[in-house]
Amino acid sequence: MTDTTATTRRTRFVCVSDTHNASPGGPFKLPKGDVLIHAGDMTNQGSFQELKRTVRWIEEAEFESKIVIAGNHDITLDTDFYTQFGSYFHSQEPQDPAKCQQLLDSSNSIRWLKHEAAVIKLTSPDGPRTTFKIFGSPLSPAKGMWAFGYGPEEAHNIWDPISLDADIVVTHTPPKYHCDERKDKRAAGCEDLRRALWRIRPRLAICGHIHEGRGVERVLWDLGVSNAKYKESSIERWRDPGAQNKKMSLMNLSARGGYPLRNDGLVGDWATVDKEKGVVSREASEMQPQSPFDFPILEPSSSKRSSRSPKRRSIVEAGLSRVTANLLAVSPDPPPLATLGQGGIPPSKRCDLVALSGRMGRVETCVINAAIMASSWPHSTGGKKYNKPIVVDIDLPVWENDVI
Repeated sequence: MTDTTATTRRTRFVCVSDTHNASPGGPFKLPKGDVLIHAGDMTNQGSFQELKRTVRWIEEAEFESKIVIAGNHDITLDTDFYTQFGSYFHSQEPQDPAKCQQLLDSSNSIRWLKHEAAVIKLTSPDGPRTTFKIFGSPLSPAKGMWAFGYGPEEAHNIWDPISLDADIVVTHTPPKYHCDERKDKRAAGCEDLRRALWRIRPRLAICGHIHEGRGVERVLWDLGVSNAKYKESSIERWRDPGAQNKKMSLMNLSARGGYPLRNDGLVGDWATVDKEKGVVSREASEMQPQSPFDFPILEPSSSKRSSRSPKRRSIVEAGLSRVTANLLAVSPDPPPLATLGQGGIPPSKRCDLVALSGRMGRVETCVINAAIMASSWPHSTGGKKYNKPIVVDIDLPVWENDVI
């Protein structure tokens, strides 16, 4: 029976990417879950027939929510690219990008994200009834003649549309140095995405693209160092419990798993920066108090160990962040560009105030490269090889408690 008084509940994500025309019941099986994520490269060349088969199996998959993005191989989903280069791929049978895209646009059960965000509420009476904000993008650094590419000159601000309140970020490209190592041992991810993740610090960052980079890393962000930018404290690499056996490839980040993700998902004291006016604006939210001291107080503990518990720390940090908000609410100066990505302790203006104030509980992000295709073209050694989907359990807020 579902606990109707819980503020968070375990939610199961099944993550895949780079299926390249493979489907469940063939090279891989889909475990049961609440949400299916596909992080791009659904096809080899994005033809109508390839996409039709892919959309069919995703629609038939039994998940309450199914969210997909395109990848660089799904070329007809990038109209500008296909208009210019489509004849190099489909010279004998030119494809109609509008017709191909309509397959996804018209689906009643698939949410297709195109460098944009969505708020998802799981409403099934038999499900966890949780909510999360997710951003999805098909973009990746340009390499060769493939779709959705961007150059170095575009990279520095291409991830600006991701808002700081995102719980989950799904991109085709991995962030630099995380689940992005190619077979030649080079890191092929995007550094500007890694920097964006430092500022956002979502619970999950799901990607694909680099087949050999498949795996999971828990990234602990260093938020306190004020003399270094976009700093990481530690990286914990996952040992796949499903490797070479019949078990699931599970990453359990829930409290029930005994080692929960260190990320409270708080939105923070500052939500937006108006670049034209050059001012920081505060978001109206019921989470923010009328008084700097309007936050819970715990009774003193007789145990030093219990006084350092995650619950106590999160409450203290919440209180401090709200004090910070009130200190800054009088007339905040716009955050200097020089402080972007810089750690420190609010209300100091020598740190990335927007990214840190009220958000110090967003300490850890789990990066998941969910590539199903294990080998890379031309698959010369032993033919095509495949991975299992990666299953992630995580505690998310219950949307029924939004009004509390």
